[in-house]
Amino acid sequence: MSNVQLIKVTEAEGEQRLDRWLKKKFPQLGQIAVEKMCRKGELRVDGGRVKANSRVAPGQEVRVPPLPEAAPRRSDERRDAHEISDDDAEMIQSCVLWRDEHIIALNKPPGLPSQGGSGQGDRHVDGLLDALRFGFKDRPKMVHRLDKDTSGVLLIARTDRIARALSEAFRLKTTRKIYWAAVAGVPNPKMGTVRFGLMKAPGHGRGGEGEKMICIHPAKLKDHPDAKRATTDYAVLDALGTRASWVALVPITGRTHQLRAHMAELGHPIVGDGKYGGSGQENPGDGWGAQLGGEISRKLHLHARQISFDHPITKKRITITAPLPTHMKKTWKTLGWIENDVPADPFEDLE
Repeated sequence: MSNVQLIKVTEAEGEQRLDRWLKKKFPQLGQIAVEKMCRKGELRVDGGRVKANSRVAPGQEVRVPPLPEAAPRRSDERRDAHEISDDDAEMIQSCVLWRDEHIIALNKPPGLPSQGGSGQGDRHVDGLLDALRFGFKDRPKMVHRLDKDTSGVLLIARTDRIARALSEAFRLKTTRKIYWAAVAGVPNPKMGTVRFGLMKAPGHGRGGEGEKMICIHPAKLKDHPDAKRATTDYAVLDALGTRASWVALVPITGRTHQLRAHMAELGHPIVGDGKYGGSGQENPGDGWGAQLGGEISRKLHLHARQISFDHPITKKRITITAPLPTHMKKTWKTLGWIENDVPADPFEDLE
């Protein structure tokens, strides 16, 4: 075990999340270990308690408690793509939608976690990034995440500099993400904004497994100091009578399970969402129950369809669109919904 260390954040490291900053310096640390150190108050910034997702800035001093010694590392100090199976390397490379020398955009398949964690196993996007070097020396970096069962556009930075720039863009909300979902019933009105705050339900798993968010009415947020404000825009794009509808969702904020919890709170859970819609319930047409039955897949029908962002180097506005995953394509075909029949951004004329 190494001794307590006091480490200053350098100018070159910029502003970034504490957990990411720490794991770059101590690769032997996992996410659960970092969160445990924060909960116990062992990991501190400028003497104060912090959370794993707190941001550190140049000049701040981080207190790092005694850590286990790192396992012997290979001479290149990193895993390389050869440690990833050929099948996994081929799979993750086939997910690339677009890339240049700075950024890679993936179409993450449903069922593949973005990162490791309790109950996630060893196979996740972050663990496969070495297969996306494409001749670069540096290992690509994740700058945001999607839930395990959510598919769609995921941006990967190819250098630390670009990772910081994209992270800042997400923080400043200059990126725009549009999700597509199939939901039970038809929201009324057909276009609107959900502003319920979100708070973790008591008793969720120690490592985040089984985590669930509960909605708090905006008028009651002051009574729940742990709740965070959350805002989602939605628009109905098509419908199957009153039984189900195709909606576009824009998360104005980026809270855990925000879209899933907000749609369930409206009484229109996302199809296939057992956590927020009740996997054993059938939808009778009034918007309750996340399973439609028949030939409709029981998988989650939530897809990060499109992302737009200002390129950190060229300054051009880039828009990336991800095709639907197989189970959602089948549902769209079954319900008679046609992808090209709707505007790319149904909210555009309102802005």
